[in-house]
Amino acid sequence: MIAQFFIAAAATFVFCLIAMPICLGMARLVGLYAIVNERRCRVYVLFGKVVDIIEEPGLYFLWTRMGWRALVINWLGECHELDMRLDQEYLRSQAVNSEEGAPMGIGIWYEMYISDPVAILFKNTDPRGSLAANVSNSTVRCLSNMPLNAMMVNRHKMSQTVRAEVSPQSHQWGYRLGSVYIRKVHFRDAEMIKQIESKVVNRLRQVTSAIKQDGANQVNIIASSAEKEAAVEFAKAAAIKPELVGQAWREIAKDGEVAEALFEILETQKTISGGAKITLLPDKSAAFSQWLAAGAAANPATTPGH
Repeated sequence: MIAQFFIAAAATFVFCLIAMPICLGMARLVGLYAIVNERRCRVYVLFGKVVDIIEEPGLYFLWTRMGWRALVINWLGECHELDMRLDQEYLRSQAVNSEEGAPMGIGIWYEMYISDPVAILFKNTDPRGSLAANVSNSTVRCLSNMPLNAMMVNRHKMSQTVRAEVSPQSHQWGYRLGSVYIRKVHFRDAEMIKQIESKVVNRLRQVTSAIKQDGANQVNIIASSAEKEAAVEFAKAAAIKPELVGQAWREIAKDGEVAEALFEILETQKTISGGAKITLLPDKSAAFSQWLAAGAAANPATTPGH
């Protein structure tokens, strides 16, 4: 029993691994069935005529759709499998001129998808290239002679204009145009770019210089205002100083002892600050005083102060 089980398992494995794919391949070869994947389309052509078009994904039995032609469609006919997914394209630097005569380049990005499989196969040998040429021509035709300011700013409106111009013609070749977007608008003349850069740099220098000069002027105005206010305050202080000093002297003069003591202090401070030499003599030294006086009379340049 165990040996029979392993023999049966091995036979099943060999059948599933080798025989089953061969059988399914033979069934597809004779047109028994066909599998269409997601976002794919199959166009069957026999003797120059379109026999069937399958656009929806799934498993299809070709005999029920084509009859006897399913037996020979893979031998005598053709099966074109098309990709129906959304595709994208980017056209760089399409040459246009602004209203002011500036040579401009426009980069345009657009989406496209197949809308008519038969037209894609039989109405145009290069539908993708024709669509690109159509978009390029529409861009040049619709966006030339626009004001430079509008060309640099209104990209959404420009994109809508190009899409409205291209869509009707593109559908005739089997392509449907999706979103269109102007991604880049630039100058094509290198010399013009250098001139614009030079003007921008000069303008920035002028603005920077004007800002610095305005700041310096503001600082000067603030400094002069501060100096003016300080001068006014100093003048006020100088004007009221005699009055304040006079009031202080009047208050001091009311008390004689205080006034006398103050005058002695002031006299002492004046004498000390004057830089004069002072000779201190002890009491009862009249002879020594006379001797000093005689020496001072003999040499006036070195007369000491008393």
